[in-house]
Amino acid sequence: MFNKETYVKRRAELKKLVGSGIIILFGNNESPANFPANGYYPFRQDSSFLYYFGQQRDGLIGVIDIDNDTETLVGDDIDIEDIVWYGSVDSVKDMADAVGVANTVNMKGLKTICNNALRDRRKVHFLPPYRADIKIQIFDLFGIHPNQQKESASMDLIHAVVKMRSTKTQEEIEELERAAVIGYKMHTTAMILARPGVTEKFVGGQLDGIAQSYGSMVAFPTIFSQHGEIMHGNPSMAVLESGRLALCDCGAETINHYCSDNTRTFPVNGKFTQRQLEIYKVVEECHDAALKYAKPGVKYADVHFAICRILFDRMKELGLAKGDTEAAVAAGAHAMFLPHGLGHMMGMDVHDMESFDQINVGFDEETRPNLEQFGTNCLRMGRRLEEGFVVTDEPGIYFIPALIDEWRAKKHCAEFLNFDRLDEYKDFGGIRLEDDLLITKDGCRFIGKDRIPYHPKDVEDFIAANRK
Repeated sequence: MFNKETYVKRRAELKKLVGSGIIILFGNNESPANFPANGYYPFRQDSSFLYYFGQQRDGLIGVIDIDNDTETLVGDDIDIEDIVWYGSVDSVKDMADAVGVANTVNMKGLKTICNNALRDRRKVHFLPPYRADIKIQIFDLFGIHPNQQKESASMDLIHAVVKMRSTKTQEEIEELERAAVIGYKMHTTAMILARPGVTEKFVGGQLDGIAQSYGSMVAFPTIFSQHGEIMHGNPSMAVLESGRLALCDCGAETINHYCSDNTRTFPVNGKFTQRQLEIYKVVEECHDAALKYAKPGVKYADVHFAICRILFDRMKELGLAKGDTEAAVAAGAHAMFLPHGLGHMMGMDVHDMESFDQINVGFDEETRPNLEQFGTNCLRMGRRLEEGFVVTDEPGIYFIPALIDEWRAKKHCAEFLNFDRLDEYKDFGGIRLEDDLLITKDGCRFIGKDRIPYHPKDVEDFIAANRK
């Protein structure tokens, strides 16, 4: 938790932005595994509830009455049975006091608050729910069917929360830096442990352990695979092989639930082949170019397409692509190699605020997504950058056999791609590099004091120096 004043100021700002009505921010409940009493651990609180009310216990709800300028923490105190099994915890009143909330009621009291609001025809603001139990709770409180709750969520509240959470304060940046320290430990451990004969699962399990031992949990399920062409390749029992590349995409959450998100791709045996190096250097160039382009006032969609043009030019030099680069990118031919966007917002969620829909987070009235074009439809962040934003920079090049075959059969972008040459790379896999960028007053910088090695020589030297 941050200090009390942080949460008081956040809620005061939220009231100003939303204007009127009553705001209900649902915290999360325990998620059962196989049986209601078997909670899935570790518990993860809802990020927006954490942002405004700071408390990590399950079964809490925050109520902000804008018109009457009152705030209430809703929750039931635990009973002796819970204390026997889980130990004593702060009372709801003590938790409220810790974040500057004056009022508390038990869960039954929430129904009264909501009934009064409905009786007085007041606007009730809630965020789009993403858990089934919260959807049921909203149905019980307001009679809104779960299928209609996303549309019934308050756009005023969504826009206000996005505005506030998008711009990171100094204390949030410090927390993100702490997450980066854990991420550095995870990635450098992967480079050290990965070697021929070791399983993907072993390496991935070690990384998860680091995240839990230094923070609260992994920021997202760890991706570690020799099949880098699979965007989200989970660790399997496959044995690492000499001559192949391992792609590691992982991160951690701090105790206060701020994330890191980095990707590195490195040779299993510690040495890049010439062919691997040729592709790797293209990704490296794209990754570093984003650092030059990303600054306040620039659309991140423009940074994305600038990277796509660089990538396509280099693919032409390697004989894998052809034709006019501008026309090729306009047609989406670059998505053969890069079928996702350059990056996304990051903070308390690794895809920050994604439960609000990316169109409300990564885009705005000025910048709209293109949902029709393959690859471009996966661009999560396109809007103008502002000082204090944190975004990921994650270009990649992937050779996906099924995609190559499908586009060849359909003659899709055939005027821009050399399919015979692409066939030679079906066994290549994929390469991605990713770092977290803080948008500064006049540019951007990496999050994290220590740089996870990514320049080819640095990667090889680090592996040679640290593997025993």
